[in-house]
Amino acid sequence: MRAFADLIDRLIYTRSRNSKLTLIADYLRTTPDPDRGWAIAALTGDLDIPAVKSAAIRALITERTDPVLFAMSRDFVGDTAETVALLWPEPIDAAHLPAEPLRLSEVIERLASLSRSDAPAALAAMLDRCDAEERYALLKLATGGMRVGVSARLAKTALAQAFGLDVDAVEEVWHGLAPPYPSLFAWGEGTGAQPSPANVPVFRPFMLAHPLEETVVDLADYVAEWKWDGIRVQIVHVAGETRLFSRAGDDITGSFPDVAAAFSTPGVLDGELLVKGEAQGGAAASFNALQQRLGRKVVSAKMQADYPAFVRLYDLLYDGAEDLRELDWTQRRARLEAFVAGLDADRFDLSETIDATDFAALGRIRDGARDAAIEGVMLKRRDSPYIAGRRVGLWYKWKRDPLVADCVMMYAQRGSGKRSSFYSDYTFGCWTEAGELLPVGKAYSGFTDEELKWLDRFVRNHTVARFGPVREVEKTLVLEVAFDSIHASKRHKSGVAMRFPRIARIRRDKPAAEADRIAALEAMIG
Repeated sequence: MRAFADLIDRLIYTRSRNSKLTLIADYLRTTPDPDRGWAIAALTGDLDIPAVKSAAIRALITERTDPVLFAMSRDFVGDTAETVALLWPEPIDAAHLPAEPLRLSEVIERLASLSRSDAPAALAAMLDRCDAEERYALLKLATGGMRVGVSARLAKTALAQAFGLDVDAVEEVWHGLAPPYPSLFAWGEGTGAQPSPANVPVFRPFMLAHPLEETVVDLADYVAEWKWDGIRVQIVHVAGETRLFSRAGDDITGSFPDVAAAFSTPGVLDGELLVKGEAQGGAAASFNALQQRLGRKVVSAKMQADYPAFVRLYDLLYDGAEDLRELDWTQRRARLEAFVAGLDADRFDLSETIDATDFAALGRIRDGARDAAIEGVMLKRRDSPYIAGRRVGLWYKWKRDPLVADCVMMYAQRGSGKRSSFYSDYTFGCWTEAGELLPVGKAYSGFTDEELKWLDRFVRNHTVARFGPVREVEKTLVLEVAFDSIHASKRHKSGVAMRFPRIARIRRDKPAAEADRIAALEAMIG
């Protein structure tokens, strides 16, 4: 655990991407199996220890220290693992603890073998054998919440650099392998063959787009299609097995068994996962409808019936065992159209291209699109192969302009990590016709560091009530909020829910009474 704790500590305080890559690569080269495999699984989010929950950790620390002290410390620090690691007392009978240090593999294998009732005692015994840094790493490991500024892609890139591998080749086989990845490290060190995805439904990295910004493209070279507001998915069927992967490469098959069951044709498809809506006559509903099914490990028959999922297809990567990624978009599109004809029409359809005479006409079409499921426009070069990651000049995303509303700050809460000392998460509301202020959203981005300091001072100087970590403030500050779309919501008292809200401006010039009405937001619902 010592080496892993040192790695986590150094990653937290290292801002440079290249330095993070070097730290992880050095660790992987010098750490033996299976510890390094479990470490990379933790950094990529592929480690799951279901027996350990945050509530159990809070129960352990409140048995060992003043609950009020813990609550106040947690509120100030902003992170449970860090707070517990610092407050955990030294064991009374330390002389009887095992002399040998904990190994990372020992921790994971032990906790993974225990039930939820037995795991807390075992975790407490491990914490007694650790110093503060090791305790922090252990708790992050156990709860699956690393958050050390390392994405899964960066961790895989570091692994590839450590052993001179191609990162896309690593990505290609990653989801066909299981932690602690012995065959992957054997390949890297030259003692084993390269793992093959031939008979396993593995994830292939998505081709991504750059924001269009000020670029103007020639529609003779680029095709335009709608950018749908669902979640990007990859559907793979190999050797009689189907899996759905998210954009991050997470296996989400369990959340959408109805879609997986409807796909039994060998191949790999790229598309947008959406939900059909009754109000739309079976067409795509808003993201709010899809959200009802996201993250569920078990999906009831009623949930599947109430929110029927389908995939709007963008691209065909494999037709059977044939890899089409080197073909240009025009050729892949023709193959996709033929492929879709053999699929279940209730679960799969084709993302249509947009017919526009020129770029200016396309802009007018984009600006006029306020369908709840449309996020903007995609522009794809007709001669582009399907290449993992972002390549300049091949694909562009041209999002429609955000919607905006003037809202009143109502509540604030401290952030996490670097923002744990600042009130940086703001709940804001709009007025009913009767003059009541109701929450319509929450945002924690869009402002500069200087604006964050100003907002933090405002919260501290205008607090009227405290509810645990939440502060209620005077209803005097107007925030101009930008958001991608807005949807009707039965879960919110205001009846509306914003998609991707962020603070666009602080309207110190505007009286709170002149902020927008909820009726104005309802009029924006697509």
